[in-house]
Amino acid sequence: MKHTFVLLLFVSVSFLAGAQRFGKTLKNTPGIVSYTYRNSFKIDVALTLDTIKTLGITDIEFSNLFGKTAAELRALLDARGMHCSSFGVSFDDLKNKTREVGTNAKTLGASFVRVAWVPHENRTVDAAFIKETADAFNAAGKVLKDEFNLSFCYHNHGYEFVAYENGTLFDYLVANTDAAYVNFELDILWAFHPGQDPAKLIKKYPKRFKLMHVKDLRKGVKGDFTGGTSPENDVALGTGQINIAEVIKAAQQSAIEHFYIEDESSAVKTQVPASLKYLKSL
Repeated sequence: MKHTFVLLLFVSVSFLAGAQRFGKTLKNTPGIVSYTYRNSFKIDVALTLDTIKTLGITDIEFSNLFGKTAAELRALLDARGMHCSSFGVSFDDLKNKTREVGTNAKTLGASFVRVAWVPHENRTVDAAFIKETADAFNAAGKVLKDEFNLSFCYHNHGYEFVAYENGTLFDYLVANTDAAYVNFELDILWAFHPGQDPAKLIKKYPKRFKLMHVKDLRKGVKGDFTGGTSPENDVALGTGQINIAEVIKAAQQSAIEHFYIEDESSAVKTQVPASLKYLKSL
């Protein structure tokens, strides 16, 4: 009986420790994507950071330096007790300015580098295109890991979920990238829009997703594989089509370390607080 009690106590403590770890990352301290406040950042970076901090958000994924050097932006963050955990860059910069990207990411204090779009004008998104992309990711990801100790993640954008063989081109991309150098940031809207279930994707690749964009899609909007929809189709979390609670639950059991609210709409002032309130209610 004594041994049973000790075992149950150990299991309970372990469970609570795990819940606390995941809760701190995925519920109590969500981050924000700088693109959400892009219009404000363009006008006044310092004031925008102050606005974000008043919401209780201190973790930011920057995809733009907004006219600052990485060092200047880092100083503004440090002065406010805020931090940049992920640095988003273009595909071209990842390929052609890999070390500059690595230097800027380290200066910002980021642990991750992210790309959210692979240009494909006049290209068919097929296996050949995805294989070229995977090769570029593997090469850049190796430099970022070996020389800067940074983790590279690719952010899905919808067009990767075209059917291919027994799965999708996204599955092909996962299979052809080296997990030591390439992982993924799940944008749940850009998984749902082309017909995928974000929670099931996390469960399918629980170790490959390291970051996550949490956003919701307006009810009634039909999806496709274009990777495009009106910014006004971003709505407050819990008011759209996506089962956010189910996604968060799946994320808690995965390797996702950071998640970020992203809202591209013009209603950020009201929708971001509403999204935070919803997340805290889960």
